[in-house]
Amino acid sequence: MRKPKMILFDYGQTLVKEEGFESLAAEEAVLSRAVRNPYGITAQEILAFDRELNKEIGRFTKETMDEYKIEVHNHPYQRFLYEYFGLEFKEDPYQIEQLFWDTAAPGVPTDGIKEVLNYLKEQDIRVGVISNISFSGEALRRRLASVLPEYTFEFILASSEYVFRKPSKFLFQLALRKALLQAEEVWYCGDNILCDIIGASEAGIFPVWYTGANKTGGFDYREDYEASHPEISLCKVEDWYQFIDFLKQVE
Repeated sequence: MRKPKMILFDYGQTLVKEEGFESLAAEEAVLSRAVRNPYGITAQEILAFDRELNKEIGRFTKETMDEYKIEVHNHPYQRFLYEYFGLEFKEDPYQIEQLFWDTAAPGVPTDGIKEVLNYLKEQDIRVGVISNISFSGEALRRRLASVLPEYTFEFILASSEYVFRKPSKFLFQLALRKALLQAEEVWYCGDNILCDIIGASEAGIFPVWYTGANKTGGFDYREDYEASHPEISLCKVEDWYQFIDFLKQVE
């Protein structure tokens, strides 16, 4: 094994830790900015309809997430949700989206990730991001710039902007093309065994499974996936300091 030329990271619970998702508070914050609410709709009513819509398209439910392969961009979804109730805002869609996300799930750096990024910078190892996320790519760039302002990622791929979701090989292949690198020259770090680890492995990219997220609000540990893929060669770390130690041992 050789030291990678580039390491790609997942966003949620890998680079940035989000503890919970306060949907009701977020809808209340958005509704407070409405300049027109002809039906006198409440945040609770918006949230109930939002859940109905998500069930209809099969996302954000444990029963359907494994089969959910195509990403819905937040802007057309947001447009339908709020226009359905006749809501109007002075703010543009990006501002409404940002208000919702920042209220629902503020983020902080995962423990030790700054040390990892500092080490990669010292070693001239390039970095990028691939995230399954319905929020816009611009919202994701703003979030990373806010939480990790000292670091620059060569590119940030949000599934919302590219149709496909991990574990689809196409997102990983797109990243390789952007980087002008071969799969064996790149590693991928993530917390989700299916989307991140199996997805990267099937694209020929060496996966690093950050399991520390499962102790601090991560999700989808799915030991059954791990057991059913014994052929996957990976690095498994409980914290980012272990990952730095692992990297130091690689020629």
